[in-house]
Amino acid sequence: MNRYLLLFISCVAIIGCQDLKEEKEQSFKMIEQIDFSCVKIQDDFWTHRLNNHSTTTLAVCIDQIENQTGRIQNFENAAKKSGKHSGIYFDDSDVYKALEGIAYSLIDNPASDLEAKADEWIDKIASAQEPDGYINTYYTLTDLNERWTNMHMHEMYCAGHMIEAAVAYYHATGKRKLLDVSIKMTEHMMSVFGPDKRHWVPGHQEIELALVKLYNETKDERYLNFANWLIEERGHGHGVGWNNEPWESAYCQDDKPVREMTDIAGHAVRAMYLYCGMADVAALKNDTGYIEALDRLWDDVVLRKMYVTGGIGSSKHNEGFTEPYDLPNYDAYCETCASVGMVYWNSRMNQFTGDSKYIDVLERSMYNGALAGVSLKGDRFFYVNPLASFGEHHRKEWYGCACCPSQISRFLPSVGNYIYGVSNNAVWVNLYIGNEAKFNVDEGEITLKLETKYPWEGNVKLTVKSLSLPLEKEIRLRIPDWCKSYRVIVNGQTKNNLVTEKGYVVLNNKWKEGDKIELEIDMPVQIVSADPQVKENEGKRAVQRGPLVYCAEEIDNAESFEKMTFSPKTLFAETYVPSILSGIVSVTAKESGKNVTLIPYYSWDNRSAGQMKVWIDYVNN
Repeated sequence: MNRYLLLFISCVAIIGCQDLKEEKEQSFKMIEQIDFSCVKIQDDFWTHRLNNHSTTTLAVCIDQIENQTGRIQNFENAAKKSGKHSGIYFDDSDVYKALEGIAYSLIDNPASDLEAKADEWIDKIASAQEPDGYINTYYTLTDLNERWTNMHMHEMYCAGHMIEAAVAYYHATGKRKLLDVSIKMTEHMMSVFGPDKRHWVPGHQEIELALVKLYNETKDERYLNFANWLIEERGHGHGVGWNNEPWESAYCQDDKPVREMTDIAGHAVRAMYLYCGMADVAALKNDTGYIEALDRLWDDVVLRKMYVTGGIGSSKHNEGFTEPYDLPNYDAYCETCASVGMVYWNSRMNQFTGDSKYIDVLERSMYNGALAGVSLKGDRFFYVNPLASFGEHHRKEWYGCACCPSQISRFLPSVGNYIYGVSNNAVWVNLYIGNEAKFNVDEGEITLKLETKYPWEGNVKLTVKSLSLPLEKEIRLRIPDWCKSYRVIVNGQTKNNLVTEKGYVVLNNKWKEGDKIELEIDMPVQIVSADPQVKENEGKRAVQRGPLVYCAEEIDNAESFEKMTFSPKTLFAETYVPSILSGIVSVTAKESGKNVTLIPYYSWDNRSAGQMKVWIDYVNN
């Protein structure tokens, strides 16, 4: 039993469609992930979600940004140097994240009208840039003399999201206008801050990982070194707020140098972005000190501070962490952005080690914590993701602080990033999402077709559809941590005495066109219990089937919601129900003639309002 399951059981250099040998030789990572642009998802579970993203989620974001909130108006006003700034000082970032989502959508689904809209926004962004390269509509429209005076004000955070959007849009369209704006802003920042200039600690991390992306695009090593310098600035007393006032250093992960960190603390999303930046820099600079710190931090959050849904950050007070095992249900914060951050970070950790435990956490966070953040229609969003509700918590079309809707808008179209990886000796299959992928391996090109009804069923078929050269690499298939029994069939022959390593089945063969691998994963309903130190869940149990955590909604259990219990005598039945919640496997718990209906956690609050809970009272009789 994997040790991180004790809690609930008794962003990156990528390899794209082109050959990137030079980067692979420089990288500390053993695995390079396959970029989603090489992966065409064809999957009953994911395809309609991606369609809803392109037709609905992006439309909602565009309407809010242009018509409802004044975010684009801020750029128009900044270009004219007239008018007031509306909204919050970091609202520029939502425009950039939505642009990144548009870019990713254009890669999957080219659309001239959507590209034209992005170009229109980019023109307005470029017009708002100051002659010295600085760009931030809040300070342009309030007082440019006050820029770079308060580390809490998210100037570098916004710049980081602009850089990410610029790199994404350049990849999608070949247009570099926003990339040039981002480079000019980066040059401005480096003219102000650095080892021989001013100290600076970004109050909200993001710039660090973005600078690595800019380095990967431009090969200008100064950008990588600047990212490294910003990370090294933490924990030395340089972080201050307005007028050099002290700030809450632990909240911003600034209480100790990053190499000395042992316990995750403070704001959850900031922590995730910092760890991603550390991992990215470590990969390129071969920095084992960063990796050792990240290992300690991963143990702390996953063993002691993570929910069964993969959500993190239990406290509303700091949008983050408190003490170990403090995991309330009704008051759980579990910000959607933090769950997406867990996907980003765990993907990077897997690439260092080839250990499936990181993909297990990635999958848990993705299917539960992150996917719950958007409605099935794609038009409403959760900021907070509790594990129990009295019926008053609902998704909204937008938020004053709209980081989560814009985060989902860029995350969903990029889920193909996390399916495959390539190393010197193997092709890695991490997630079981139906797709056809074409990518380079060594000097040749391979096309793989993966067919499955996961997460509803555990049968997976992987076909080598085409090869330009013989492939003499291992194919490694992840066996999920929750799986207790599985079978592997290669070209019709059941494989016995299988070799497994760090959670992967290792298949050696001289692969040829037409080869088929079948993986049959048993997917029974499982009852899980919390670590005894999680007092909130003492005497309670949760239900999981495959990667999905389940919950009970009042709409399905109106008469029994307050009194429902499980016991050792409870029997579970599974039924695929295509008519509700875009099609789900519903689980029915049966005991003494009483039934409790359970649905996947990600799908709750998509029907009539009502109570919900993940953890159910357990009577041991």
